[in-house]
Formats: sequence, C-alpha cells, structure tokens
Amino acid sequence: MGVILENGAAVWGWLMEHLLYINLILSVVIVFFQRRDPKAVWTWLLALYFVPIFGFLLYLVLCQDYRKSKMFRVKEVEDRLWYSARIQEEALQGAVEQLPESRWRDYEALVLYNLETSGAVLTMDNTVDIFTDGREKFRDLMEEMERASQYIHIQYYIIKNDELFQAMIPLLKRKVKEGVEVRLLYDGMGGRFMPERVWRELREAGIRVGEFFPALLGRLQLRVNYRNHRKIVVIDGKVGYVGGFNIGREYISQDTKIGYWRDTHLKFRGSAVYSLQIRFALDWNYAVKENLFKDGRYFGLAPADMAVPEADKITEAMKTAYYGRKVMVQIIASGPDASNRQIRNNYMQLIYHARRHIYIQTPYFIPDDAVLSALKFAAESGVDVRLMIPCKPDHPFVYWATYSYVGDLLAAGARCYTYENGFLHAKDVMVDGLVSCCGTANMDIRSFELNFEVNATIYDEDVTRRLEQAFLEDLRRCREVTRESYAQRGLWIRVKEQCSRLLSPLL
Repeated sequence: MGVILENGAAVWGWLMEHLLYINLILSVVIVFFQRRDPKAVWTWLLALYFVPIFGFLLYLVLCQDYRKSKMFRVKEVEDRLWYSARIQEEALQGAVEQLPESRWRDYEALVLYNLETSGAVLTMDNTVDIFTDGREKFRDLMEEMERASQYIHIQYYIIKNDELFQAMIPLLKRKVKEGVEVRLLYDGMGGRFMPERVWRELREAGIRVGEFFPALLGRLQLRVNYRNHRKIVVIDGKVGYVGGFNIGREYISQDTKIGYWRDTHLKFRGSAVYSLQIRFALDWNYAVKENLFKDGRYFGLAPADMAVPEADKITEAMKTAYYGRKVMVQIIASGPDASNRQIRNNYMQLIYHARRHIYIQTPYFIPDDAVLSALKFAAESGVDVRLMIPCKPDHPFVYWATYSYVGDLLAAGARCYTYENGFLHAKDVMVDGLVSCCGTANMDIRSFELNFEVNATIYDEDVTRRLEQAFLEDLRRCREVTRESYAQRGLWIRVKEQCSRLLSPLL
C-alpha cells in the first residue's frame, strides 16, 4: 500500500510540475491540428488554463476527434448510393417546374441539396402515421412486430432493462422461433446500464445483438462524443419507424419524476422504408462487421432502383403527392463521418424558405450562430417564429443554455413557450403548412456536429398540418415566455444562463 501511495504521489507531482507544458501541447493541438469552431477553441483554452487538471481530463473524455477517420464508412455502399442519387438528381432538374403551384418550386433547391450532399433519394409513394404518445407508439410497434414474417431490425440510442423492454423480449424470442431474423443495435453509451446477462440471454435465444461504439473499459465510457442517437425500426421492408422515443419506462410516461412524456415518432409505408433500412444497414455493418448489402432481400429493391430515372415519371409522382394521395419524403442522415452538416443545413434551408410561419419543438435549443441568425432574421422579417421547449431540465447545463438563447429570439420578435405538462422531447420543424422535418436530431450543436442522427423531411401539406395541429394543441399546455417575464428572471437564473452559455460549444 505504501508503494502505491508513493507512486501515486510521484505521478501527481510529475503532473503538477509539467502542467504548463501539457497545457501548451494541448493548446497547440486544439488550435493548429483540429478544425474546430473558434468559439469551441476559446472555450477549451479557457478550460485548460483556468481549471487545468479538470479541463485536461474533460478534454480527454469529450474531445477525441474521429471526424477524419474512415471507421464509419463502407466505400462500396457509398458509391452505390451516390450513383442512385445522381440518376435522380438529373431527372429532377426542371421536373418541379411542372407542378400546379409555384410554392412547391421553392423547395426544389432543398430536394437537390439533400440529394447532392447526403445522397437522400426522394421517395414519392409513402404513407405516414404520427405518434405523439409513447404508449400508442409502442403498442403499434408490438403489433407490427407480431406480424413480421422475414426480419425485424431494431436500433435505439437508449435501451433500458425495465417493463417496456421486458415486454418486448418474449415477442422477439417467439419471432425467432418462427424463423424471423431479429437484429438489435444499441449505442454503447445509451445502453451502458443494461446488465450483460440480458444481452447474453438474447444472443442465446438467436437474436443478433450489436453495440455501436462500445466502451473501452467495461462500462467506463470515455467517448462521450460521436454517439449513435438514431432510433430506427424496419420490419420486413414494409414498415419503418423513426423519431424521438427510446426504449424505457419514462418514454411511456411511467416515470413519476418526469411525468407525461411528449415526443414525436413517425411510421412509414413505402420506399422511405428502404431509406431507413439502408441507414440501419450502414450502422449495423460498422458495429457488427456483417455486410447486409450482400443480401438483396433486405431491401426489396436495389438502392439504384429506388430512383426513378425518367423526368416525366418524377413529375407524375410529384403531382400525385401534391394532390394528397402519396407523400414525398427524404430520409436525411448526418454525423461525424460526413463532411457536411446535412440536418443542420436542411433546417437552415427550411428557415430561409419560410414565408408565413415556423413552428419548432425541441428539448434542447443550442443553435450555432448561423441557425440563430436565420431564425432571428425570419422573425424580424415578419415570419411567425414559435419555439417550444421543456419547462424542466433533464440536463441542467443544457437547459439553462437553452433558456439563454430564448432571450435572443424574444428580442427578435419570436414567441417562445415552455411545455408544462411533463417533459417535451419532440424534435420537429414545421414550415408554412407545407414542409416538415422530424426525427432524432435536436436543434443543438451536439446533434448538428457530434452525434449520428436521422431525420425525415416531408414535403406534404396533410402530414405537416397534422404535426402543426399537434403543436397548436400543445400550446394549451404551455406557458408563454414573454419579453417582460424573461426580463424579470432572478440574478441566480441569469448567472446559470451565462455560465451554461459559455460552455455551450461543449454541451
């Protein structure tokens, strides 16, 4: 014991003696060798110099940079997807001009941008169901899994070992016995509290389990950034789900501390399901090293066949969607493996195209300067900008940083609300009753840059108006934050806001 204490004291002494040099080396790395936002650079430099030991440890945990790594990429699959996107991009040129009303033409640039930057093929034969209550969503999911005959692919950021997951396990085991393939993918951070015996039990039952970005040392998860925040379920290539609900009792409003859980999840039928399947397959390939693209039955159609090459067919499909019979959807993924911030830029395009109103629901509102400026510009230009956030924090620093940005929007003329009926976890943007974007991405820097996310951009009046109607119904359970009430907040709240905002590039 004495030797251990002596060695520990020696290490501590060495660290203190060389702390200046360690900080200097890290400063050089941050400034010259990593392409970071200047605000983030200054935040890290302040952390290193004002809280040197803690700042150094925090840097090791939060700041591992995998952006340039090829670890998340499957080259042959990417090439195939880009080929599909190029075919459709050529066919789309000018096709939008033949739609009945010019207002839809404003979004041609957005469709082409998503095609160009992320290979997000526009699918035009979809139906969409919307779930805002977790009990209804998981009841529907269980019913669809019960009907599965070929495969069930499940991906969630968080999976907890409580009554919700325990209710799913017997169903999944039974489907395996019926010959249905079941794959379950979870994130190493979100699933860190699941007992290993449960995963072992599932594997022994024939369920294939994958862990995305596992911990390096048992449950000690040092890699806080670059988490897989996606929530995707695909069943037999016929039904696909994406949205904000994870697997846990709080998501079905069974946690008394949180209360009612308000979220949004989408259910698709149509070719958008294959886009979700492709995203699941890419994540599964990385985590498990099993190339699902070798088996075409998982996709029904080859990715290249999902595009409609003839411009006249695209025009007819868009007209069909326009008249309300089918829904046009692009599934957009983003993450640290991509050079562009697709989901963030998609939000930007939606904001800049708004003419009448923008409704936003998000649990965390920590925008970068560009998104914040776009929203302020829209509000100052007479667009009805409304933001809804939770009334209670699940992450205090994030909550108070969010509240600080509310003040910026109020000053620009936007209207802001706090949801008072439990916890708001929905991630929706609705514009002019025409176009909406919903999925797993929060409107914050972490979702824009650091996490793997997936959203659906929906070009459809009926779906968008249903989402907007849910937003307007939620307003009845909200408290409006006015300029007057915001100005009256106490000194302690102001201190928490400013301190949290300083840390916002790291949150």
